Amino acid sequence: MKIERTKNATRNVAVGAVLRLYQMIGPFVLRTVMIHVLGMQYVGLNSLFTSVLQVLNLAELGVGSAMVYSMYRPIAEDDTKSICMLMKLYRLYYRVIGGGICILGLAIMPALPKLISGDVPPDINIYILYILNLSATVLSYWLFAYKNSLLTAHQRNDVIDFITIVTTTIQYLFQIAVLVIFKNYYYYIVVALLSQALLNVTTAVVVNRMYPKYHPSGEIDKDVMKNINRKIKDLFTSKLGEVIVNSADTIVISAFLGLTMLAMYNNYYYILTAVMGFVTLFFKASTAGIGNSLVVESQEKNYGDLNKFTFLVSWIGLFCGCCLLCLYQPFMEVWVGKEYMLGLGCVVCFSVYFYIRVMNQVLIVYKDAAGMWHEDRFRPLCTALTNLILNLILVQVMGIYGVLLSTVFSTLFVGMPWVIKNLFSVVLKQNPFDYVKKLIQYVLVAVCAWFITYFACTKIAGNLIFVLIVRLIICLIIPNIIYVVVFYKRNEFKQTIKLVDNILGGKIKPLHNILVKIYHGKG
Repeated sequence: MKIERTKNATRNVAVGAVLRLYQMIGPFVLRTVMIHVLGMQYVGLNSLFTSVLQVLNLAELGVGSAMVYSMYRPIAEDDTKSICMLMKLYRLYYRVIGGGICILGLAIMPALPKLISGDVPPDINIYILYILNLSATVLSYWLFAYKNSLLTAHQRNDVIDFITIVTTTIQYLFQIAVLVIFKNYYYYIVVALLSQALLNVTTAVVVNRMYPKYHPSGEIDKDVMKNINRKIKDLFTSKLGEVIVNSADTIVISAFLGLTMLAMYNNYYYILTAVMGFVTLFFKASTAGIGNSLVVESQEKNYGDLNKFTFLVSWIGLFCGCCLLCLYQPFMEVWVGKEYMLGLGCVVCFSVYFYIRVMNQVLIVYKDAAGMWHEDRFRPLCTALTNLILNLILVQVMGIYGVLLSTVFSTLFVGMPWVIKNLFSVVLKQNPFDYVKKLIQYVLVAVCAWFITYFACTKIAGNLIFVLIVRLIICLIIPNIIYVVVFYKRNEFKQTIKLVDNILGGKIKPLHNILVKIYHGKG
């Protein structure tokens, strides 16, 4: 079967961008309603159960990716029989996963009170609430979940995204309604459970209409199954580390600092992940091209591309991190009020973590594009365990700052050096010294730019909305000018300008010519 890759990729990016924007605005509105109708403790409960269930979802890690990968060849060869056998295997795996999550989830119920420090809202039974959340998770695996693989393998993520937009719109509207009318958190969770069922059933109906000839049937060859299981094993530790890092902070904050502090932390973290979501679209769009380049181009060409890619991402990270540093507090004051704001030190930690996470993602994209999962399988786990151990120690000494610094430290001093070593020794096969030196230069420039920009922003006073707008303008100007002034003679800068010029169809050609003259010392 021939798949229109370019058309599908364009469609996926377009719909994916819309979904990303929607997933930023929708939960923001919902979170705001919950804060003002029920209070911060309920937001904290919501974040805690989300993280606990994310840990339970470890059972799935790697299965979806491995199964979809296994469908690529049968789809290309129009091998209907093999696809049907894979679907049957996929259905079995998801049923087992759902059962495993159900059993593990029920097993940890007695420990729930220990995960919450301080009081729980008086009208809430955490066990009933937990069972409702657990039911929604289990249902997501048992109810036709395996059919998603067909859409993903056929490069039709746009269909999945569109269905998600429709069903989540219904979910958000009903959840806002039950919060405003009934002020009942149980009804809120029941709506989420029913929405999950609606999503799975709708997806199954659409898949049946698009691909009517595919039905779970037949027995898969043992060698094929062994190969799939091997891929799942390699992907598991990588995904495991990500989940521990994302969930450990939330659970530790709840257990040691309480639900209100957890809600405050997650308000800041929500903004960070929303910004990161748009940057991630850039990474996802680049992965396939990088993978192709790693196969067909020389190591020198790929190293040059990595330098150019890192330079561009560093620029994006500097700008976005600067915006977080300067806009976090006035935005939070407008959104939730002064009583639910964290200190400036936390804002600095969040901004630094964002920049490190963006830079680390460059290396992760190259690792994934090269298929370097086996060689890199222990790094994410060691990084996550370092983060967890530091969390448990530092939270008792430094409070919320200990949690934030643990994440920064584990990523900066364990995760990044390890993946750099693996990438340069396995894929690029050269000494990483020059690359690390450039990374350090980018970090130093970022720190200077942030300091100067923040100092300028502190001089702005007046109405909060006015302060936000003026600070945003300052963030658009100062850090970008500093980056250009420092790096305009770099070859990476010249290549980046050419790249942007090509994307915009030559609309910045005059600026490009000026910069080239400056670069050659003629201006």
